[in-house]
Amino acid sequence: MSCREDDAEPRNHLRAWREYRRLTQAQLATLVGTEGSVISLLESGDRGLSDKWLRRLAPALGTTSGHLLAYAPDQVGQAFLDSYRLVPEVNRPELVASLARELRLQSQSDKPIARSKKKS
Repeated sequence: MSCREDDAEPRNHLRAWREYRRLTQAQLATLVGTEGSVISLLESGDRGLSDKWLRRLAPALGTTSGHLLAYAPDQVGQAFLDSYRLVPEVNRPELVASLARELRLQSQSDKPIARSKKKS
């Protein structure tokens, strides 16, 4: 049994993502090649979410490792999540890097980045 209070911030958002994807612990376990009891331990925080687990669980839940640790599904825009899932997994790091560059550029400027205008 976990010693955390029920209203305390969760150690991770695995359960929220699993429920958001309408999966049971057993279904998620099958997707990642483990047992439902292991998923239960990971969700409760009684077993830590190692890099190995994050790399297995995030794709199965259609999210990122960072989101499993830091954000519940209702804290992330649905349009972003749906778009992200359409990008082939091999191209996702490039997409994230590109978005990060864009956000840095915008934060360094007082005004939004100008888009090129079409010549008439």
